[in-house]
Amino acid sequence: MNKPSTAPYSKSYFSWITVILLVLALIAFSDNLIYDIGQESNSDPKFVIHGLFFLAWFIILVVQTNLIRKGDIRAHRKWGMIGMGIGLGVVVSTFYVFYAVYEGWEAMEGFVRANRIFTLSFTIMLAWAYWKRNKPDLHKRLLMVGTWLTLGPVVDRVAGKLGGESDWYYLLFEVIIWNGLFISLILFDRKTLGKVHPVTWIGFLWFYVVWMYSWLV
Repeated sequence: MNKPSTAPYSKSYFSWITVILLVLALIAFSDNLIYDIGQESNSDPKFVIHGLFFLAWFIILVVQTNLIRKGDIRAHRKWGMIGMGIGLGVVVSTFYVFYAVYEGWEAMEGFVRANRIFTLSFTIMLAWAYWKRNKPDLHKRLLMVGTWLTLGPVVDRVAGKLGGESDWYYLLFEVIIWNGLFISLILFDRKTLGKVHPVTWIGFLWFYVVWMYSWLV
């Protein structure tokens, strides 16, 4: 078994990952935010509110992981309550969009079904993370993996922004991003814990189970 590491990078891993997530989100919705603000979705309250909650979620993750990196636990706990409120806003606004846009499960394409299940997964992991907020290793992995599961719309839009045209291009981009995130966490776990944390490997397995189920049913 690998001996757990106390190397400096072990304190910055989650900070860098959350910065990457924020950059991906900004690229994905750069049209809404910067150069095509007159588009129809920007005048639809349900999409605007949903988008703002999600952007705020990515920002609060960056803030929180950097507070931990700096050792400011008091501020982390203070902002944590705000973060949980934002997370709840993400959940409610996302399910409302599902309700308003899609007419039932049968009307959804496979990737939409997967996103719906992943949103429920995120909801459970968010609540679990709050409950286990005094267990840092569990808490941060629940929030991180739960967030990764909701990245479908972000990853798709980033692929499009980077010139994706074919279904194979989108699939390849998604495989690289999602697998890259999970593999990086597996390597981090091995280096810092000496083993792969259950949230990491179960989350990775759940990711593939949901995708297979969503496309096969």
